[in-house]
Amino acid sequence: MTTLTAVPDRAVPPPEQPAGGLTPKAAQTRAQILEAALGLFRESGYDGTTMRGVARAADVSLGNAYYYFASKEHLVQGFYDQIQVAHAEAAASALASETGFPERLRAVLETWVDVAAPYHEFAGAFFKNAAEPRSPLSPFSTESTAAREASIALYRRVVEGSDLKVAPALRAQLPELLWLLQMGVVLFWVHDDSPAQRRTRDLVANAVPLVDRLARLTRLPVARGLADDVVALVRKVRG
Repeated sequence: MTTLTAVPDRAVPPPEQPAGGLTPKAAQTRAQILEAALGLFRESGYDGTTMRGVARAADVSLGNAYYYFASKEHLVQGFYDQIQVAHAEAAASALASETGFPERLRAVLETWVDVAAPYHEFAGAFFKNAAEPRSPLSPFSTESTAAREASIALYRRVVEGSDLKVAPALRAQLPELLWLLQMGVVLFWVHDDSPAQRRTRDLVANAVPLVDRLARLTRLPVARGLADDVVALVRKVRG
């Protein structure tokens, strides 16, 4: 795994950033570097891609490449963030028009598969690194906090705008549980070699009704204790 210990070329700061974030020119440069990195990941794989190669492909100095992304891991974090923004945009239409919980959940899971499809070829290389518990590429890592919280927020929209009625304590934890469901879908998708990842789409289609039924069952007195156990487990795992 790449660890940045020194920057070979002196970093050239981008134009002064306004309080709200990058200037348009700086944002364009950052996007240019990230796009070049994704192209090299597709061509050479994660391990075969270097920061020097990314800088060359993006037509920027090595110092500037390191200014925006301190390592290859930071490039992958940028990819995570980009995928999350695209996912939220792709799911927006369904979330605006559907109120049924299973329809909203299925739409969000399926749009993730759609948005991630162009990157399936080299997703295994990312997973190899992300599966390491201490890797900053892990979806559970501190470095992945922004992308993880954005994804959980998307599932919070799924729940809050739906017709689903569950116990308040479970409702508060449900977005995170749905994000964990997505992580399971992602793992299946990484290993899915069917055309257009058809098996992953079938998994989503069959899993969503089951999740819907289980969630609604928690309103029954006989299942409330189970719902409380699930909430307590999530809180314990989170610490």
